[in-house]
Amino acid sequence: MSNGSSISPVLLLPLADTRQLQLLLFCLFLGISLAALLGNGLIISAGACGQHLHSPMFFFLLSLALTDLGSICTTVPKAMHNSLWGTSHISYSACAAQFFLLIFFLSAEYFLLTIMCYERYVSICKALHYGTLLGSRACAHMAAAAWASAFLTALLHTANTFSLPLCQAGQCLFFCEIPHIFKLSCSKSCLRELGLIAVSVCLLFGCFVFMVFSYVQIFRAVLRIPSEQGRHKAFSTCLPHLAVLFLYVSTGTPAYLKPLSFLGFQW
Repeated sequence: MSNGSSISPVLLLPLADTRQLQLLLFCLFLGISLAALLGNGLIISAGACGQHLHSPMFFFLLSLALTDLGSICTTVPKAMHNSLWGTSHISYSACAAQFFLLIFFLSAEYFLLTIMCYERYVSICKALHYGTLLGSRACAHMAAAAWASAFLTALLHTANTFSLPLCQAGQCLFFCEIPHIFKLSCSKSCLRELGLIAVSVCLLFGCFVFMVFSYVQIFRAVLRIPSEQGRHKAFSTCLPHLAVLFLYVSTGTPAYLKPLSFLGFQW
């Protein structure tokens, strides 16, 4: 048996079987990537340059835009490169780096969405204490905690997953992720990673419960506003965050709600 350092390269499944479809997908991903880069770039520029936008909401929105840019730059460029040149491989070290960065940015985005939910709660339910609870120092500490927690989560998963002995080269589905790395492992037990995933799921579920509880309180407070215009204004500040949160959870969660046997766990 050989260890993971000798497994090079890891194969990525092609996005299409024919050359014409590969070039078409390259153009499609290029257009989507440029639109995402432009949109997030405008948000970052507006938040950094506009003095009237220096508020907690836009500070967290700026951080969220950075995570979006990071997520895009982690997986899409390699997929575009493989589609353009007709290749389907990634080096072992690049696979580990992609694995780490993807978990890091996705975790940071989820934690930031949780903090933004708290910001909306304070803005509507604790409006008189908004400046005290969400001062510049408090916002910086919360953002730092989100980034640090995401870094620790990504580091633990990456170190644990890529410490497993690998016996063979294999394929990953479009990008490097936990289930497909497990399938290359010689280890007959993945209990350490299973325990780490369980802890991560509990943390994410706790954040989700916090967000649900916060929005229940928000909607109760909004419904008590006497004027229809006031209710509409309050709802309008929450809907963008709810839309982003719904897209994030509805697209990311189903991909991993599968039996453990599919995820490569062996007992």
